[in-house]
Amino acid sequence: MTDSMIRVGVLALQGSFAEHARALRRLGAEPVEVRLPPDLTGLGGLILPGGESTTILKLMDTYELREPICRAAAEGMPMLGTCAGVVCLSTQISSHRMQPLGLMDISVARNAFGRQVESFEEDLAIAGLEGPSFRGVFIRAPIIDRCGSGVQVLSRLRNGTVVACRQNAIMVTSFHPEFVDDLRVHEYFLGMVHDRAAALNAIVADRRTGATVGGAGAPVQTGHGRGCYAEPR
Repeated sequence: MTDSMIRVGVLALQGSFAEHARALRRLGAEPVEVRLPPDLTGLGGLILPGGESTTILKLMDTYELREPICRAAAEGMPMLGTCAGVVCLSTQISSHRMQPLGLMDISVARNAFGRQVESFEEDLAIAGLEGPSFRGVFIRAPIIDRCGSGVQVLSRLRNGTVVACRQNAIMVTSFHPEFVDDLRVHEYFLGMVHDRAAALNAIVADRRTGATVGGAGAPVQTGHGRGCYAEPR
């Protein structure tokens, strides 16, 4: 299967969705801007971009995207969250009135690296990425201050702060991979999308032949999922 056959959604409510779409196109994938629940149909994966997490979560509820996204995650759809996307996917947020999706067992502190003028860059070693260090761009970035036992840490700053991790089919980065020319983070994510597509294709093929499948491509547990339903207003 080629990247051109894979349709990857980019949540396009607010933030840097255009930059993510551009990176996907450069890798030969087909980006799909997601604004309404029907836009999620037929996607191989979903990216939640950087931006303003409060605005994104509010619009997600306004356009009734919360439950469909949670359902897609429960069915094993690969997801990548960057900066504000990390906040949206987390289980717990400090100093935040909005309820996150709860799809990844992490706690985050919003804007913990400081204001816009305190943005910075740092070379990162990221597990699973071959080659030289990846240039991480941090803009009002969240800190991942707790990772559950099922979460794999992929990268840390020199001071030990976690800035990238993965749990099953969900990956998050506190930095903005969409703002650099290096495509390796998006390439890594497309690898996750391909793995999921291959597993689903195997299930279809085995069902056609009457074979029994031992869990390949089956839905996987993500975070606690407690944010899949918005609290009453």
